[in-house]
Amino acid sequence: MTRLPPNASVAEDAGGDRLFAPAAARNLDALCDLLAVHAPPTGRALEIASGTGQHVVGFAKRLPGLTWLPSDIDTARRASINAYEAEAALPNIAPALPLDATSPGWAAEHGPFDLIMLANLLHLIPTEATQCLITEAAAALAPGGKLILYGPFKRAGQTTSPGDTRFDAELRAADPTIGYKDNIDMARWLSDAGLSPIDEVAMPANNLAFIAGKPSP
Repeated sequence: MTRLPPNASVAEDAGGDRLFAPAAARNLDALCDLLAVHAPPTGRALEIASGTGQHVVGFAKRLPGLTWLPSDIDTARRASINAYEAEAALPNIAPALPLDATSPGWAAEHGPFDLIMLANLLHLIPTEATQCLITEAAAALAPGGKLILYGPFKRAGQTTSPGDTRFDAELRAADPTIGYKDNIDMARWLSDAGLSPIDEVAMPANNLAFIAGKPSP
C-alpha cells in the first residue's frame, strides 16, 4: 500500500458525510475554466479519484451538457461525493462508482466516455500505477474523446518552486515509489497509449494540465 505524508491529501469533516478539501476549493474555478475550453459539450464524463465530491458538483454545474460519473476507491469519500450530490440536486451526476483506476480491466467494464478527468492523483501513486491508469483511460475513451490530467509535475526533471521541491521530497521520503511525475515522461506515456494530439497547459500554483485526445477512425 502506498504511504503518504500527513499533508498529502487533506480533507476535513464538513458534516452530514461531507468532507471538505481546501485544495479542491482553491483550484475548482481554474479547473472549470479549463474544462469550459477543452471538454466536449455533451456526452459521458468520468472523474477518476473524485475525492470529496466538491469538484464533480462544480463541473456538473459549469458543464450541464455532460453526464458525470464520479468515482473513488475510498468508502468515506464516496459517501462525501454522494452527500454533495444530494445537496446540489443536479440531474447530470450519477452516484459515485467504486473504481480503482490503477488496476487493469476497468475500461472494458465502464467505458466508453467522451471525457475523463483526473486531478491531483498522479504524484501520490507509483509510476507503474500511473502508466496503467493512462493505458486504461485511453482504452475507455470514445473516439474523439478527451483525457484531462491535472496536478503538480516536474518540467524536464526539475521542480519549479521551493514548495514543490519540498513536497516532492516529503512524498518520496514517505514512499520512494511515489512523487512528482515529469512532463516529458507524461507526454511519452500518453502517446504510447495512442492519444494524440497532446497539449500541455500551464495552470495556477505551478501546476500543469495535460489534454490528450483519442483520434477518431
